[in-house]
Amino acid sequence: MLDERDVTELLLLRGAEREELFRQARAARSAVFGDEVVVRGVTEITNQCRVNCVFCPMRRDNTRKNSDFRTESSQLVDVAASVKASGINVMFFQGGEIPQTTRVVGEALPGILDLYDGEVEILLNLGNKRRSEYEYLREQGAMSYILKFETSDPRLAEEVRQESLDSRLKCLQDLLDLGYRVGTGSIIGLPGQQVADVARDLVFARDLGVHMCSVAPFIPAPDTPLADHPAGDVELALNAIAVSRLLAPDWLVPAVSALSKIAGEGQYRGLMAGANVITVNFTPDEQRDRYLIYGRDRFVVKRDYASGMIARTGLRPRGSVFLEPSLVETP
Repeated sequence: MLDERDVTELLLLRGAEREELFRQARAARSAVFGDEVVVRGVTEITNQCRVNCVFCPMRRDNTRKNSDFRTESSQLVDVAASVKASGINVMFFQGGEIPQTTRVVGEALPGILDLYDGEVEILLNLGNKRRSEYEYLREQGAMSYILKFETSDPRLAEEVRQESLDSRLKCLQDLLDLGYRVGTGSIIGLPGQQVADVARDLVFARDLGVHMCSVAPFIPAPDTPLADHPAGDVELALNAIAVSRLLAPDWLVPAVSALSKIAGEGQYRGLMAGANVITVNFTPDEQRDRYLIYGRDRFVVKRDYASGMIARTGLRPRGSVFLEPSLVETP
């Protein structure tokens, strides 16, 4: 089993040694998932947030200057119909961390399940909530949930999120206890972060017992305290994707849009490094332009772009793996 020292050494590989790392990651992916990439359809449901993360333009301190929005339940069903028409059966709802999303999403889920005749994975990324809220959303039909810890360093976590790491970890444990397929992840390039810290984050994620894990290079965004901080290292992020695959071959590991925001071929290279998830954006134009996660000029993944990129890798698109229980054990 790889330890933090092993992972640190792998993260530092470059040249031919790194290409061999990527080859091994692709082989590990193929052994579990075959030559397939999971395609998700995401809609962003609100840019309002109660948290004051120093890296995010939608942080609480920016609320008054942002043009905010909050999607209603009926609109979520309409977007789900578009996602279904595109042949995608992973319906992903993402939004700022506010209590109101529990009701909005919960009320939409029965209609979405009916739309798909139950053959849909409902994936949520709505932040910290009370256990009773997670339980309600699970009863309504949610199957999976992403909650990134961002960094496993408690001091740095509190600095960048303005909340304790323990509060995040409690929510992750609640989600696992309730039977969700759980994703987490970290940011590469936060202030003061070293390669050994990135290694610690990856091993930490493995030891949590989650089903999905992402690594994203930091993107400096306007109107944030870290607006002038340098972007995260894409090359290090690509190595982290490959190492993630070796640490946990049955993880879903996305090639996130932040890779392409910094480097035009970033997501393609992420798939070639062992990732196996691409997310297509279905947020209506008006709301998407106000979802400022990386600023107004973020990279938005459309269906045709995703299809072409997957084809270039020689892989094939597929639907949810969590609708096939044999592939991943319930914790």
